[in-house]
Amino acid sequence: MSENTFDKENTMNENTDNMSQAEQNEEALAKELNSDESIAENMGYEAEMDETEKLRGELDEAKDKYLRLVAEFDNFRRRNAKERVELIQTAGKDIVLSMLEVLDDSDRAAKQMELTDDIALVKEGVSLVFNKLRSTLQQKGLKMMESKGKDFDADLHEAITEIPAPSPDMVGKVIDEVEPGYYLNDKLIRYAKVIVGK
Repeated sequence: MSENTFDKENTMNENTDNMSQAEQNEEALAKELNSDESIAENMGYEAEMDETEKLRGELDEAKDKYLRLVAEFDNFRRRNAKERVELIQTAGKDIVLSMLEVLDDSDRAAKQMELTDDIALVKEGVSLVFNKLRSTLQQKGLKMMESKGKDFDADLHEAITEIPAPSPDMVGKVIDEVEPGYYLNDKLIRYAKVIVGK
């Protein structure tokens, strides 16, 4: 073998050794980079886990608040329904109590009618009882509707019949009232039954 060939082989071996060394360095660098990426990934994973746990805590807190609100609203609804039933059952209590006085007066008037033959006295007593009844109901907001001589209004009146009007200006107006209409605190509670002129 010539010296030249030997030098070439040594140079090739050195290049191979250098390449191996470079590859080894590259491999070590890649491992180091992978290790750094792995650490970064682990740190990112831990950050994601912390964020997930935080969100789970917030979700559990929101669920708890929601369940408490639903329970409170359900209790409110039950209590409100119970109070409404009680209110409906006792709504007329005030009126009934005030009517008891009129009932007592009626009982006294009935006893007096049995004991006396004086018609004028009986009429006076009955008239007093009726007036007390009317005034008591008026104090509670009852008001009688004025219909006679007014234009017929289907929203307020119920026509029983039509009769010929006594004068042309009474056509379409209320001539007579069979049953008066009533308002309770300005709300219509009974239509007036009327006779209308045609």
